[in-house]
Amino acid sequence: MIGLLGSTHCLGMCGGISASLSMALPVGPGYRWRQSVMLWLFNGGRIASYVLLATLIALISTRASEHWLALGPLLRSLAGLLLILMGLAIGQWWQGIRHIERIGAPIWRRLSPATRRLLPVKRPRQALLLGALWGWLPCGLVYSTLGWAALQPTVGSAALTMLAFGLGPLPSMLATGYAASQFQRLRQHPAVRRLAGALMIGFGIWTLPLTG
Repeated sequence: MIGLLGSTHCLGMCGGISASLSMALPVGPGYRWRQSVMLWLFNGGRIASYVLLATLIALISTRASEHWLALGPLLRSLAGLLLILMGLAIGQWWQGIRHIERIGAPIWRRLSPATRRLLPVKRPRQALLLGALWGWLPCGLVYSTLGWAALQPTVGSAALTMLAFGLGPLPSMLATGYAASQFQRLRQHPAVRRLAGALMIGFGIWTLPLTG
């Protein structure tokens, strides 16, 4: 649900690069097939990077399980607050989440040159690698879901949490690659953004320990 409701934010962060995959391909016989392969590989790489992040966090947490359990209420509060901030950003009420997203900026500065070298994407391997690197783009929505993943009892459940999150915006990501202009108009519609933002805020409030 976090991934699905955050689709409007995901399209803002990743929709442009997803649409560019289609634009870089020469139109001709087999165009739709090549387009589908590129879009699926890009998104597969993106989701794989989320699963890797969750796995790394879960491995750290299981090695310090007693201390980690004591931090449970704090981590859940942090995840809830991040979801609320994300909802405010999606609804275009307040963009304070951008300050949180700056945490990952140093890592992204090291990875972004590699993404530029993969453009324009003309081969399947490029699409997969680009998606895997793009998954490390600083994103408050990813960080809030990682907070959920950190609370999971096993490495496998943490990885599955991020897998489910990555699949949430997949329909929107694929659709914006197939029909970029139409989805761009829908994404920018104020009513769509406010509804998604309000639902995200509600989910964040429910996540807080006092309400859950």
